[in-house]
Amino acid sequence: MRQYAAILGNLGNTKDRFCAGYKDNPDTMTMLRQAAGIANVTGIELVGTWDIRPDNVKEMSRALKDVGLQCVSIIPDLFADKVYWKGSYSAPDAAVRRKSIDYTRQMCDIAGELGCGIINIWPGQDGYDYLLCADYEAGRGWMCEAVAELAMAYPDLKFALEYKPMEPRTHSYLARMADTLLLAQETGCENVGVTIDTGHAFAAGEVVGEAIVLAKRAGNRLFHMHFNDNHGRWDDDMIVGTVHSSCYIETLYWLDKTGYSGWLSMDQYPYREDAAGAIGESVAWLIQFDKIVRNHRAEIDQLIVAQDAVATSRFLRSVLAQ
Repeated sequence: MRQYAAILGNLGNTKDRFCAGYKDNPDTMTMLRQAAGIANVTGIELVGTWDIRPDNVKEMSRALKDVGLQCVSIIPDLFADKVYWKGSYSAPDAAVRRKSIDYTRQMCDIAGELGCGIINIWPGQDGYDYLLCADYEAGRGWMCEAVAELAMAYPDLKFALEYKPMEPRTHSYLARMADTLLLAQETGCENVGVTIDTGHAFAAGEVVGEAIVLAKRAGNRLFHMHFNDNHGRWDDDMIVGTVHSSCYIETLYWLDKTGYSGWLSMDQYPYREDAAGAIGESVAWLIQFDKIVRNHRAEIDQLIVAQDAVATSRFLRSVLAQ
């Protein structure tokens, strides 16, 4: 049975480098009620500091119970604080590296209080912009040490590393599935794995189905999924299915094939759209694509064996026309 979630902040104000805000930002309870009102959504992801802090844990716990949502992951804010302008876990300043680790530990303690099992780590500032301006070996080494320290300190939590090829840096250290899996394995900790964000994978030139298989072969390292869509050039965070279709059919097929049983979480940035409506559409599209996979699993199995592009095209045209 699929379980669907959303990131709470996706229901709030949206801004970019041109406009400081396209919407008025609702309060937390309003956003929680909106999330709970989206059909089939039963989980919520909270961003550290933005949504959840040591001073509001009990209040948030009560609020989640009131609206009937489960906290499925906490995302430490390692990207919006200017102290991380040159990285968090990989910062050249040892004091900043320690601050990022201690802050993440704080989020881990909160996760324990909320009964949340996943710390979703997107180290957006960890990377580089210019050549001859980064120590790749030291930076990756510091990241590995930080994640290993956290994973060993909290063995009951899963640490899901979310990769993205660029933005806000021109190059991210965790850019694609392969280099993220390498770091996860280098920690030596089985509770370190990966989050696939479909839009990040598209922008990285990946095929999501293949990325899922890589994580499976690396020791069941796929811990979490974020869903959105884009045109392949940028992390547009659009409604699922509005650009890609066959990609999502294949993605859901391989999630089943590899035994993934985690959450399907919506990670969007509806700049100009009704946020709850856009997230609801993404869930509805995934349910529709999932129905195609369930109803035609044997046919898809045969298509993969046959490797006949014409037959595959004919199949996709027929199921998408229904």
